[in-house]
Amino acid sequence: MDITRLILDDHAEQRRRFALLEQIDPDNADALSALWQRLATFLEVHALAEEKFFYPALLKLGQGAGEKPDAAAETDDAIGDHNDIRDAVADVAKHRVGSPDWYKAVAAANRANSDHMGEEEREALTDFRRHAALELRHALAVDFLTFEARHYAGVESTNKDPEQYIAAHQ
Repeated sequence: MDITRLILDDHAEQRRRFALLEQIDPDNADALSALWQRLATFLEVHALAEEKFFYPALLKLGQGAGEKPDAAAETDDAIGDHNDIRDAVADVAKHRVGSPDWYKAVAAANRANSDHMGEEEREALTDFRRHAALELRHALAVDFLTFEARHYAGVESTNKDPEQYIAAHQ
């Protein structure tokens, strides 16, 4: 078991859930609402799990990958992305489920999440696989899975200041 694989698996599930929303009749507000709420919860639990387990370890071991020169730059970008995703998810709640504006807000959340996942997959996950021992990746995977299992019903959504987050975890 490897935390980077679990994160990739979560990313695939997030993509699948966004695609499922596109396949439901806009008049079926009950189904759309239920599926959206589950996805919104999943996004937040996933982000918080990364912030609790993955990014602190990356800050200690990472050296940079992709377009980022170091782990701090990767982490700064990721925490900012998590905030953007949280804000986009909160915006969805401002619109009537199934309305054109609701779909636009869901699409904006999907874009923010997709952009984040792509960068994370090219940069932070690559960096961590290169520099973290498999034993550590396994131990973090157990913690990550346990956290997600315990918080399946949701966690409080709170934006974080990327600079303060990095200072607290370096």
